[in-house]
Amino acid sequence: APLTLSNSLSLPADAHKSDLALAAPAPTPLAPKPEAPAQAARPSAAPAPAPSASADGDDSPLMKLGAGDMVSMQVYGRPELSTQAYISDDGKLNAPLVGPVNIAGLSPNDAAIKIAEAYRSGGFLLQPQVNITLQQFKSQQISVLGEVKNPGRYTLDSRTSIFDLLAQAGGASADAADTIYLIRHGDKDGPTQRIPVAMQELVRHSAGELSLHGGDSIYVPKAPQFYIYGEVRTPARYRLDSGMTVVQAIAMGGGVTDRGSDSRIEIRRRNPDGSFKTFSAHATDTVQADDVIRIKERIF
Repeated sequence: APLTLSNSLSLPADAHKSDLALAAPAPTPLAPKPEAPAQAARPSAAPAPAPSASADGDDSPLMKLGAGDMVSMQVYGRPELSTQAYISDDGKLNAPLVGPVNIAGLSPNDAAIKIAEAYRSGGFLLQPQVNITLQQFKSQQISVLGEVKNPGRYTLDSRTSIFDLLAQAGGASADAADTIYLIRHGDKDGPTQRIPVAMQELVRHSAGELSLHGGDSIYVPKAPQFYIYGEVRTPARYRLDSGMTVVQAIAMGGGVTDRGSDSRIEIRRRNPDGSFKTFSAHATDTVQADDVIRIKERIF
């Protein structure tokens, strides 16, 4: 009996499947889509990431690129042009296709704009969108001076805080003052700023809100001191804490000896003009820097 197909085509029962395959019409191939020109950046509805200097996008005055800095460059939609490289000694970054571009002294955002313009003016890309991210600082340094174990110059990056720099310098010495200073040199005609920073605030908050700039200096002064001698058990020079009284100074000196009198106290103090004055003091009087305290003997 003949075999009946769904399209009403009747074939003999001994027809092969290969004959069916040959009889079926071949599908019409789709025309390939034309490729966009190699030099044109394909537009996209999604906005490109904005150039930034750090993870939080802060483009602060700290972020000035210089020789030795390592940066990462991405060209939106063109991954083959992305690169990670150091800025050369002459302040140039070797961008793919474009070649060396001088970006020294620019922020990462301004450097990205300049490189994008180089791609546009050179005819390589129609609408280049470039992102520059600072990976490592080498050109930016800050000095740590004064009462630290290892004073010197240290490399600054976008996340470094005063607390971090003090740690790199080995920490403050035992003679360090309670208040340190951030010294910021102004521009050519700008004044030099001297910003006090309390050590206690560094411990509590790490002073993270105080940004550092390349060329800044951190100065850790010596703590004020006083001297005590006479009828005390350990006469010597001691660190002066804020608000210290005479009786506290005596306690630091080991206390009054058996021959001494805690009511016969004499202080020698320097005047603002450089001269000295000597006067009797009471146990509750406040000690000042460079005071010389003498504990006298008992009368009876």
